[in-house]
Amino acid sequence: MLGERDTQHENLGEPHDAAEQRRALAASYVPGSDAEKKFLRKIDMRIVPCIWVLYTLSYLDRANIANAKTGGLEADFALTSTQYSICLLVFFISYVVFEVPSNLVLPRVRPSLYLSGLCVLWGGVSACMAATRTWQQLAGVRFALGVVEAGFAPGVAFYLSSWYRRYELSTRYSLYYTATAISGAFSGLLAGLITQHLDGARGLRGWQWLFIIEGVGSSFVGCFTWMVMPDWPATTRFLSDAEKVLAAQRLAYDGVGATAAGEEVSEGKALKLVFKDWRVACLVVLYMLSTGAQTIQYFIPTLVSSLGWKGYDAQYHTIPVYISALVYILVFCMCADWRRNKPLFICIASAIGVLCFIVTVANTNRMVQYVFLILGFGSVYAACPLILTWVPNVIAWPAEKRAVAIALVNAMGNSASIYGVFLWPKTDAPRYIPGWSATTIFMALIGVLTVVFTLLLRKHPPDEPQGQHTEQAAVPRKESPFNV
Repeated sequence: MLGERDTQHENLGEPHDAAEQRRALAASYVPGSDAEKKFLRKIDMRIVPCIWVLYTLSYLDRANIANAKTGGLEADFALTSTQYSICLLVFFISYVVFEVPSNLVLPRVRPSLYLSGLCVLWGGVSACMAATRTWQQLAGVRFALGVVEAGFAPGVAFYLSSWYRRYELSTRYSLYYTATAISGAFSGLLAGLITQHLDGARGLRGWQWLFIIEGVGSSFVGCFTWMVMPDWPATTRFLSDAEKVLAAQRLAYDGVGATAAGEEVSEGKALKLVFKDWRVACLVVLYMLSTGAQTIQYFIPTLVSSLGWKGYDAQYHTIPVYISALVYILVFCMCADWRRNKPLFICIASAIGVLCFIVTVANTNRMVQYVFLILGFGSVYAACPLILTWVPNVIAWPAEKRAVAIALVNAMGNSASIYGVFLWPKTDAPRYIPGWSATTIFMALIGVLTVVFTLLLRKHPPDEPQGQHTEQAAVPRKESPFNV
């Protein structure tokens, strides 16, 4: 039986010696030790703040077009609803195309330099949007922005999965993902201040200053974050030899493939392993639904304006919407780690979103619509990180397969934004019934398909590497090898 399993692991890219080493590491791991707690504090203090800051800047530079639109860009370019949607669309085309190639590169380079370098580049590209004079030029720069930003989000998801155990991951990812909510709230505040007070300064419009200030700020920060960020567990210089061994033990115990430049699984083989795994296709569909629903983020200023608030007042009224998203992300992701059950909280978020959006579209009272928009928007933001961090739980090893799976799920999921940006045309104002209806259906399908996928996973669990939980039963394990 052991021989059969070793043969299976060699077929998946893990030679016999590597499987033996993995079993030995898992067997020597002692969960919850003081050394492990100290290790977690040490890496948390470096990893989480760095990726949080970078993602905040990424999200500001990606989504500030919504604030620029209501801050004068729409009027200056005589921008139609279709032209605006195209400007959003081209970003996602390049973003989707370049995600998988980027994550194939990431396991073989220093993530601190790679991720920080992307920030420097996308900041420069974002600032260039201030120089555009037509919507076609704006669309071209947005396409370039998608190319540069494509590697960041899937790269961070893979990067975190190479440091943290399965049910430590959602908590850390939730802290990272709060950047989307905080940057959304901060973007409304910043956009309001810039478009109000800098409009006309040095001959530039307020929306131009918005692109310049946020873009240059991103490039500046990216020049320094690499100094603090660790690389891979096996190559990080600030870890002692004992801490490097502990990092390897933790991943081996959890059945997660370790990561270092030069691992033995080729890019071609990793791609084959991913495309042959039906579980990846299921996760792609779930993430497509969640990101399809999340395209509402690019229309929040417009939707708030449709409720009666205008100009700077509309910008400021977007802030509570993103504060709700922040609360939902933290509560749902931390509870999912605490209960060790991501599907349960995905379903809860789905149910809340469906109920809130039905009330929003069925009601005509402005304050009722606004309150339920706030509550429903938070549920959309909770579902996305839960689904994406479910990927490394299901596709844990080898590391290259995990990297490709995360990138593919993120890329194909974001392809939903290609059609999602057309769900909210101006002609549907002020109630936007088709957009609300589509978003409600997306959230409902997330809940239903999550239940189906969970049942399939229990019946057909993924293959596990040869770790402590198979042969090394002498060392107890508190959680099962696969706990959805």
